Amino acid sequence: MDNWRKSSYSGEGDGNSCVEIANTPTRIAVRDTKTPFSATLTFLAPAFTAFVEALKRHPHR
Repeated sequence: MDNWRKSSYSGEGDGNSCVEIANTPTRIAVRDTKTPFSATLTFLAPAFTAFVEALKRHPHR
């Protein structure tokens, strides 16, 4: 995947301390910005969408 992008929450001071995601129509990949050539986590798109929706419902967990 070559379309990596950082979170919109990554500001000037912490831009290198976040995660990046890349996607295709069927998969989402997540990696650590500090070590971009290390392992990535890859999820099927529906599973990642369900995970993000659950985070939105329970933001303080």
